[in-house]
Amino acid sequence: MPTNATPDILSSTTATTDTGTLHRSLTVWNSLTIGFAVVSPVVGLYAIIGVQTAVTGGGWFVALALCLVMQLLVATVYAELSSQFPIAGGAYKWARQLGGGITGQFAGVIYISSTISMLTTTAYTGGIWLAIFFGSSGGGGPTLVLWGAVFLVICTVLNLAHVNVFKLVITLGVYAEMVGSVGVALLLFLFFRQHAFSELFQHLGTGTAPSQTAAFLAALAIAGWAFIGFDACSTIAEETHKPKRMVPRAIFFSLCMVGTVVLFNSAALTLSFNRDLLVNTSASSDPITPVIASSFGAWAEKPFLAIVMVAFLACGASVVQYTSRIVYSMAREGNMPVVLSRVTASKAPRNAVICVVMLAGLGLLFGLNDGAVATVIAFGTGGLYAMFAMTTGVGLYTRLTRRWNPALGELKLGVWGLAINVVAFLWSMFEFVNIAWPRVYAVSPNAPWWQLWAVPLVLGSILGATTLYILVRKICRI
Repeated sequence: MPTNATPDILSSTTATTDTGTLHRSLTVWNSLTIGFAVVSPVVGLYAIIGVQTAVTGGGWFVALALCLVMQLLVATVYAELSSQFPIAGGAYKWARQLGGGITGQFAGVIYISSTISMLTTTAYTGGIWLAIFFGSSGGGGPTLVLWGAVFLVICTVLNLAHVNVFKLVITLGVYAEMVGSVGVALLLFLFFRQHAFSELFQHLGTGTAPSQTAAFLAALAIAGWAFIGFDACSTIAEETHKPKRMVPRAIFFSLCMVGTVVLFNSAALTLSFNRDLLVNTSASSDPITPVIASSFGAWAEKPFLAIVMVAFLACGASVVQYTSRIVYSMAREGNMPVVLSRVTASKAPRNAVICVVMLAGLGLLFGLNDGAVATVIAFGTGGLYAMFAMTTGVGLYTRLTRRWNPALGELKLGVWGLAINVVAFLWSMFEFVNIAWPRVYAVSPNAPWWQLWAVPLVLGSILGATTLYILVRKICRI
């Protein structure tokens, strides 16, 4: 492929106007807030803190910080690619443009299945917070699945409403994140701190993990959930003003903002509460509200739940938008039904949005079984790290073979670009294997074998089915 690939990718965009084009209505602030909402420090940290403490015993702050630093390198590669190829679909389109049609198909399937799993996880967890907010604490799997479905309906309405409504909700979600994350953490840190700073680095290996090394690796794997989703900024590039300049900034700064908040929050919570309390509440569907109420009083429970609920809804709505743009991009090029590439009069890919929500709704049915929903959660994280590895790997290969010339993009890293790309690829591969590695001590004692091998089994099945589809399609053309 020649180094002047940018005109090719831009021409492929304009050649598909018969199915509709997206409305360029987002500013850099909107793009940044969407990226922030998808990564979501409230959703990310509050979902992992109890599990982290139970598995590692403590001392997982270093692993969280290391994971953030390495993910910033991955985000830098994404920023470099988006500065040259600002198009809907993001990493899917880059894989197709730089690696060829078959590479693009594999990337698209992994990307969509992973983000839909991420949406299912967000809906399931967000439904729990909705239920708690409205006073519904009873019921098991069916009740939680129903609340998750309600959560998805709200996210769908927000995506199909006027774009200004969507942007308002996302902005409110970011403000809620700031209050629920920074505000609460600041109060805890200033007035309710019980431990010295050394507590952040102690007790590693005293949880269910059999050793300090195993605990640290598990901490890295669990921390991975807190720093995914920044690539959402790249999938909405066609809807962002001046995307070659603004999207790279949104990608990088959204992750920087989230990372700072997550690190500060984790430190404040660790220093303010004893480990036994965090471990005991980790088995609960809501591990944070009890410890907040114990510090501030019962009056704080309802406002705190409202803040977290708004943050979850902003996250869910952003993931719907994020995933629907990948579906739209694939459909526009014939890799999915063409009906999914059609847009409304307001330039919104309504069919793609409905398709994504319906698939995530089917995924919610796994919530009827605790082991199955854990599999969805594991694959959502592992699949996205497989996508990070594929994107940085394709970028590295085409950079070394001169099929991609990064100097043609707006973001010019020079010799640092290659070094960052190498480290980002190695890290993505390591973290994918680390997340996929079966850990008996990180799941329930009676977990079936297929739950332990969830990520390789699901990913292998998806790749096998895609390979079969490609072969059958090729044979039919002969």
